[in-house]
Amino acid sequence: MKIDRIRIRELVRKEFIQLFRDKKIRPILIVAPLIQILIFGYVVNYDIRHIRMAVLDEARTRESRLIVETFQGNGIFGITRVLHHDQDIEPLMIRGEVDLVLKIGPDLSERINQGKSAAVLLIADGSMSNMASIRVSYAVAVLQQINNGLLEELHPHAVRYGRIDPRIRTWYNPNLDSQHFFVPGIVAMIIMVISLLLTSIAIIREKETGTLEQLIVTPLTPFEFIVGKTIPYILISLAQMAVVTIFAVLWFQIPLKGSITALFAASCLFLLSTLGIGLFISTVSSTQQQAVMTTFFFLLPFFMLSGFVFPIANMPEFVQWLTYLNPMRYFLVIIRGIFLKGVGLDVLWPQYSALSVLGIVVFSGAVGFFRKRLD
Repeated sequence: MKIDRIRIRELVRKEFIQLFRDKKIRPILIVAPLIQILIFGYVVNYDIRHIRMAVLDEARTRESRLIVETFQGNGIFGITRVLHHDQDIEPLMIRGEVDLVLKIGPDLSERINQGKSAAVLLIADGSMSNMASIRVSYAVAVLQQINNGLLEELHPHAVRYGRIDPRIRTWYNPNLDSQHFFVPGIVAMIIMVISLLLTSIAIIREKETGTLEQLIVTPLTPFEFIVGKTIPYILISLAQMAVVTIFAVLWFQIPLKGSITALFAASCLFLLSTLGIGLFISTVSSTQQQAVMTTFFFLLPFFMLSGFVFPIANMPEFVQWLTYLNPMRYFLVIIRGIFLKGVGLDVLWPQYSALSVLGIVVFSGAVGFFRKRLD
């Protein structure tokens, strides 16, 4: 089959002119990626900076005041309410005015001075279970600090005994910053959204304006038409990849330890799948609205089954098998490995191989189906 490069070049030029002439598309191409990475970069964050706490102190002793003052001086906890009755707790929790309630029983000091364990009650808002567990663990750490101080007071003489002393080092993200985990994933998500959305409406736009029939009767072969239609979106997606990567590194201070070439090679393999799906959506849709709705039908499963937020290992086994069909699963491993660990093809070759196979199968199937519809 003879391929005319001039025809493909002119179709690509026409597609760029048509894209940038459309005032509705321009914000999606230029502004939307930056807005998305800013919003997601700041909003999608598990780091807890402030915990609103209410205190019900039934003891009112030196030890109970020590507990309250330690929480108050911690920097993370802020005591926003001082309660006097148990009945005050539930209304605050229902209205969402506090995250944690600390209840100190009346016999706290007595039990401590007798050398017995004294229980304090921590009540957490479990409507957001992941946040609740983090808040409780922070509170338990503060109580452990208080325990150590009280133990030294009760037993001032040094007690020598063997113990295990953990020395913790966190590699690749020393401060356990959520942004270091989420922002590389957001880069992948933006590429997927933009490439899927633009490709899915590309051919529909030709149908609705009546220019598709004109292109079919030209000397363009179906293969040249597909290549000419997809090249602009490959270039746009890679350009957006470069922009959001630079923004992630300079604005959010995300380390890019690996090879930029390996990153863009993985992006090209990932685009094979997303462009193929976009081409399939364009083929089966009749209007741009239908194409957009179908695109979001694909986006949600891709997002949920990628490991972007929820660990794949925590999913049911049947769902874990389904994730192997999700190209974003592999791309996230690659992009986080390149950004945070600085690894390359020697480590990430299984993900590159999976992306290659998925991309070739999906794009070839979409092209074959599209050519059949054109013929």
